[in-house]
Amino acid sequence: MLPIPLPWLIVGVLVSLFGTYRVGHHYGWLERDNDMKLAIAKKNDEARELEKNMTSKLSDQETKLRKAQDEIAKKKSAMHELARTGKLRLPTASCPQASANPATPTGDSTDASELERQTIATLIDIAAEGDKAITKLNSCVAAYNEVRNLVNGQ
Repeated sequence: MLPIPLPWLIVGVLVSLFGTYRVGHHYGWLERDNDMKLAIAKKNDEARELEKNMTSKLSDQETKLRKAQDEIAKKKSAMHELARTGKLRLPTASCPQASANPATPTGDSTDASELERQTIATLIDIAAEGDKAITKLNSCVAAYNEVRNLVNGQ
């Protein structure tokens, strides 16, 4: 057997140490990548669960909004029916002042009642649109608060 010179022995040890380091480094990166993939999958599952909760909360708010708007529509149609039958009237002054020389009425009383019905119908429509807008805004605020609480983890 031939004696191996010392420099070649040192080079061989260094090459084997460097090779061992590179293999360990490579497998370390692979292990880290697998850990990151697991962590990403876990976060994705959490995000899907949060999204599912937010979607259910939003659909609940949408259902509540739809019910409230249906109630407003029912109330509006009931008030229009009362106005058509003449049960809903505009208030008049309780003590009208009589003029010194009263003038004879020139118009027809049916014109005044028709004008009053149109006024009442217009007021009902305005009030219903206001109720719808308020209901929609309140629903939007409630949905925002629920989603904010879910996202912030409260």
